[in-house]
Amino acid sequence: MALNKVRLELLGRKAQDVRILYNLFAKRTHFNYQPDEKCDIPGEKQKMNMFQAINNAMDIALKTDETAMVFGEDVAFGGVFRCSMGLQAKYGKDRVFNTPLCEQGIVGFGIGVANVGATAIAEIQFADYIFPAFDQLVNEAAKCRYRSGNQFNCGSLTVRAPCGAVGHGALYHSQSPEAYFAHTPGMKVVVPRGPIKAKGLLLACVREPDPCLVLEPKTLYRAAVEEVPTGDYVLPLGKADILREGTQITLVGWGTQIYVLLEVAKMAKEQFNISCEVIDLVSILPWDRETICQSVKKTGRVLIAHEAPLTGGFGAELAATIQKDCFLHLEAPVSRVTGFDTPFPHVFEPFYLPDKWRCLQGVKDLIDY
Repeated sequence: MALNKVRLELLGRKAQDVRILYNLFAKRTHFNYQPDEKCDIPGEKQKMNMFQAINNAMDIALKTDETAMVFGEDVAFGGVFRCSMGLQAKYGKDRVFNTPLCEQGIVGFGIGVANVGATAIAEIQFADYIFPAFDQLVNEAAKCRYRSGNQFNCGSLTVRAPCGAVGHGALYHSQSPEAYFAHTPGMKVVVPRGPIKAKGLLLACVREPDPCLVLEPKTLYRAAVEEVPTGDYVLPLGKADILREGTQITLVGWGTQIYVLLEVAKMAKEQFNISCEVIDLVSILPWDRETICQSVKKTGRVLIAHEAPLTGGFGAELAATIQKDCFLHLEAPVSRVTGFDTPFPHVFEPFYLPDKWRCLQGVKDLIDY
């Protein structure tokens, strides 16, 4: 409604003004995607977007493990984001199937399946809907091995969930819940930044002996396109990636925030001659303490950016660890640029997100401290 009103108000303006203002309202993404140019994984490669790479990973998991099954709300016809498209036709209704609209039931079923030795790949339609299954994940799945003295476990459970801002999701479709699960020993949590990472991390999670949560930035499903290896490969859990080397400030993020920080690093160099090192955390639990702290000891300054609210966000854990391990190397306090402590807004989403301008100001403040 608001966008239509704007369109009407623009009718009397010059064509150039119309284009500028329309693009301002119509373009809702807060980042410019940059594909990984370098991929050291051998073998044939094929151009895929992120949902196709995830589909390819699940196809491989089903083909190589006859006990594997994929289930969730609407996954039989491909799911809301088409990640499971074509899998039921290929592997049958016993291995790829819809569930009732009950997140607690989806995860509870997955725990049972995994406990008897099968491989469960469950989809939660949106990460915002995962909270009815919170008890099952943190009190059952994560503690299963521990409470049984390793007599049984549900390590072959992987839960996928689309997360983060999408341009129009508002308070029930745009949340980033990684910090809730980072407080849970016994689970592993990853956030891929693109197709190559999404496929390798998902296959690693499927074969990991602990239950895993894969949080997939939904806005990247179609926006992210890379030359993805078509073969079977896994990427390490708990390992961060240094995407750009620098000497004056360490910028840390995950998911779509990586592309914001890469752009900020470029702007900081061009406009202020500030050298930024950009690190994709990749894995939330466990996280790569060694890589982060080595970088901060080199640069002396660090900015952490994430979409989730400030208070209790996972950036606070990074900040506390950096303060302890790198205190004598710091030239300025650890800085966090994040979402605000409010429900995720709708029309005010552009003001809520930690965009390049907020992050660039954070970089300048660190240098000027």
